[in-house]
Amino acid sequence: MTIPFLKMHGLGNDFVVIDARTRPVPLTAAHARAIGDRRRGVGFDQLILIEPPQDKVADIFMRILNPDGSEAGACGNATRCVASLVGKGLGRDELVIQTISGLLRCWLHEDGTVTVDMGPARLDWQQIPVAEPCDTLHLPASAGPLSDGVGVNMGNPHAVHFVPDAEAVDLTQWGPQLERHPFFPDRANIEVVSVTGPASVRMRVWERGAGITDACGSGACAVGVAAIRRGLVQGRRVSVTLDGGVLNIEWRDDGHVLMTGPVATSFAGTLGPELLGETL
Repeated sequence: MTIPFLKMHGLGNDFVVIDARTRPVPLTAAHARAIGDRRRGVGFDQLILIEPPQDKVADIFMRILNPDGSEAGACGNATRCVASLVGKGLGRDELVIQTISGLLRCWLHEDGTVTVDMGPARLDWQQIPVAEPCDTLHLPASAGPLSDGVGVNMGNPHAVHFVPDAEAVDLTQWGPQLERHPFFPDRANIEVVSVTGPASVRMRVWERGAGITDACGSGACAVGVAAIRRGLVQGRRVSVTLDGGVLNIEWRDDGHVLMTGPVATSFAGTLGPELLGETL
């Protein structure tokens, strides 16, 4: 059996997208690791399964797997890619995507960009979550030059660190240490951020289960919220420059976070038994 897929990306944050709406695709963690191998498989930052919705309000259910086989609760760039793909297929410019972290409303724009309502930013210590009560505006966990982070949950946990120069931080050293710090029982995505203007920041990211990526949509949302909470930017809209490009973030007065950015399709292919074995 072969399984068709699309390779898509949002600002270089890349995905293998499989449509499992009409035929179940029971991928295991081992399958995800094999497909994610950039030398022997296809390679991805996240593997996306488009499944039938479990909620009647939603148009589809989006399952997200990391390269290590673990399941993620949210991925903003993947949500934009899937929204564009499904919305165009249905002839719609608005739809609702269900994830294990909740429902995400999406809008397709004429310029090819997509806006996703990533839901409310969760800011309580139990919602991040962290191991003990604390002010999430000043997390006590640290590693090397990274300390005094801001905790934000955008469907998955984030620890945002403001530094003088985001480019100068060795994320390959400090990212994995903070990701698995005992203070984060579910691990965490680690962002380093420099303020570049009254409504703009530069961000780099170490993603939980994936490592350094060109872009992280939920991370950009967390960064926007953290910058606004700290009073480092003016207003409630922030332009976030990642390695792969720019995402525009708005933290509305009702607590919801909107993310707008581009999507792209790189190529189509098929996954065969040589990669997946004979189990599917």
